[in-house]
Amino acid sequence: MESKTTYSVSLGSVIDEFQLEEVNGPVDRERQVQRSEVNRPGLALAGFFGYFEPGRIQIIGLSENDYISHLDADRQREIFDKFFSLDPVAVVFSTSLPVGEIIVEAANRYGVPLLRTGTKTSEFMAALIASLSVSLAPRITRHGVLVEVYGEGILILGDSGVGKSETAIELVKRGHRLIADDAVEIKKVSAKSLVGSAPELIRHYVELRGIGIVDVKRIFGMGAVKDTEKIDMIINLEQWVQGKMYDRFGLEAETTDIMGIKIPTTVIPVRPGRNLAVILEIAAMNNRQKKMGYDTAKEFNERLMNMIM
Repeated sequence: MESKTTYSVSLGSVIDEFQLEEVNGPVDRERQVQRSEVNRPGLALAGFFGYFEPGRIQIIGLSENDYISHLDADRQREIFDKFFSLDPVAVVFSTSLPVGEIIVEAANRYGVPLLRTGTKTSEFMAALIASLSVSLAPRITRHGVLVEVYGEGILILGDSGVGKSETAIELVKRGHRLIADDAVEIKKVSAKSLVGSAPELIRHYVELRGIGIVDVKRIFGMGAVKDTEKIDMIINLEQWVQGKMYDRFGLEAETTDIMGIKIPTTVIPVRPGRNLAVILEIAAMNNRQKKMGYDTAKEFNERLMNMIM
């Protein structure tokens, strides 16, 4: 089931990631950010506070700063007293803008962190939203293996003991990369994208029955692992069932719904003698071709139908 938990990230981690200057202090670094959206409070600074959302990080850029500079001292005190009384999670001045004493005094009175960055407003907003979208994304955990093969993120699913971890090790030996084994934490970072990673405790480890826990990073090197990867397709491994009809042409487009996003899915039957690593490599390349607009199965079917007609 999809998790309904609300996630948060500490303001201190945001400060460290973007190397923000703390203008007033001491800043409460444990203050929690729970919204990935940010806000430029132009209307609020003009005195309109309808729909103002203090849970968003507020960003003051050149236009807001220019407006503030044209206000007299009494009007600034009135506006910022109201502004900070609503307790915004933090206020960031971009482009190394100066912060007036009236603003600092009002922020200190209400305990609101004032921060500053030398980055331009649009660049900082884009980077901040991207970072918060990942940190605060809704997530679930699936039992499986996540690998990167030819740039494609493949989530390998299947019953315990079907050979998921062994296939992942073989792929790593062939030059591909491991992201997660056994437990894959999947985040919905946008309306179209899922990103997978491993829980910190088991990151870069693989369990092989009969051998035990293997540290992939130490054995195969740093190039054999990756912390996160977008999920482009799902491979379902299942034991070969004699007599069952499997798709032999690839015309049936199957998908799996994960948190409202449909991911292309392929079922691969497992039996002795099948080289699953090679099959997954072909599946990855075939999926890339489809995304680029070339579908081998459809082209073959069209040629076949033309010969019949």
